[in-house]
Amino acid sequence: MPTTRRLKLETQEQPLLESGIADIQRSLKLPAAFAPEVERAAAEAAAHPRLPEEDRTDLALVTIDPPGAMDLDQALHVERDGKGYRVHYAIADVAAFVAPGDAVDIEANLRGETLYGADRKIPLHPRALSEDAASLLPGQMRPALLWTIVLDADGEGTAVDVRRARVRSRARYDYAGVQREIDAGAADPMWAVLREIGELRQARERRRGGVSLPLPEQEIRIDDAGRWTLEFRARHPVEDWNEQISLLTGMAAAHLMVRGGVGLLRTLPAPEPQVIARLQRTARALGIDWPKQRAYPEFVRSLDPADPLHVAMMTACTTLLRGAAYVAFDGAAPAQADHYALAAQYAHVTAPLRRLADRYTGEVCLALCAGTPVPPWARAALPTLPAAMRASAQRAGRYERAVLDLAEAVTLAPRVGETFEAAVIEVDRDDPRQGDLMLRDPAILARVAGDAPLPLGERIRARLVEADPRTRTIRFAMSA
Repeated sequence: MPTTRRLKLETQEQPLLESGIADIQRSLKLPAAFAPEVERAAAEAAAHPRLPEEDRTDLALVTIDPPGAMDLDQALHVERDGKGYRVHYAIADVAAFVAPGDAVDIEANLRGETLYGADRKIPLHPRALSEDAASLLPGQMRPALLWTIVLDADGEGTAVDVRRARVRSRARYDYAGVQREIDAGAADPMWAVLREIGELRQARERRRGGVSLPLPEQEIRIDDAGRWTLEFRARHPVEDWNEQISLLTGMAAAHLMVRGGVGLLRTLPAPEPQVIARLQRTARALGIDWPKQRAYPEFVRSLDPADPLHVAMMTACTTLLRGAAYVAFDGAAPAQADHYALAAQYAHVTAPLRRLADRYTGEVCLALCAGTPVPPWARAALPTLPAAMRASAQRAGRYERAVLDLAEAVTLAPRVGETFEAAVIEVDRDDPRQGDLMLRDPAILARVAGDAPLPLGERIRARLVEADPRTRTIRFAMSA
């Protein structure tokens, strides 16, 4: 089970957080609310969804998400099918509520994606849709894009279909609760099948040369009393197995679109040889063994997120992920169509409540499976989506980081002058006396400076010299 270190922000600190988040939203020019006409259009759409004829409410679909989530994009059911498996993956059908050119559609195209900052979420769609009528909440009949993917005994996809259908989720689960039941041997048998599929897909990913970076995830948790908790959280195994279903669906979508000659891919180019060479030099500097014959993906899988040296190495490896992009095409597939980290072609299709592009890619895949023309509204939008999604991703990153910076500054403000145990996880290339450190308790990432080059990957003692909630600035100085 994952371990976390926590520090709670007490009740008297809430006004600082409230005003700080308001300042962040103003400085980033983020929308505070939906315009009345958008809310009215969403309420009208919620009352009159376009329900498909096909009824698949017989499927025992369930959702699994973080606790408290209401914008439920996906519901799944997996089962053995002879020697292989059958995956049913229902995706919220936003187009059953949102019409091209209506007020909700126009606003969604401006926003691009849902922005997350602790409990201050700025949704892509009004909550009447995203957390109610379009969300795959348990016990409710909903329109959905129902993906059916058949796998062989090795976890390789052999057939894919997606069509509109009415579905009804049977239950809503969270990752920690399901993991506890699995560990106790008390889980529904379906989760054992998910584990089999997930592990088979993970093995296939390793054989393809795919790789992910298991960096500790810094999160803000909020309890029932409204207190914030900063923590580094390790992922539950069931999260990784469930993620494999989403990746499987995205790869199936990419296959359909490339074969059909139209779509939107999520791509990541392979790194240049000099980038890998630089990472190998970093590994040597950290004293981490990287045998010459060991490929980069295999090396990354050998790293331990509990070891500060290895966290520093993983942080250096994130440079390989900075070229991710959306690429639209209508005709021949793009020359660079692959996603290096997945070692496969891939598309985003599984989160239309939270990500604009997925509504369009879903429509493309529906048409390709049915052998019908892609709707003109979806086809016409494809060339504009890469720029829109790039801009929204930048906004999302700035917002999430700013809220974390605020929480960290509020946490540390009373402790200026104290010395902390930390690990140097990144050193600036232009000035090796400056870089980033990681505190485990409290769970914080921050800037640090020294009089001499910082020892990358090593544990140090660092004195807190500034923690200003107003500017969201934290600075440490390396102690002798």
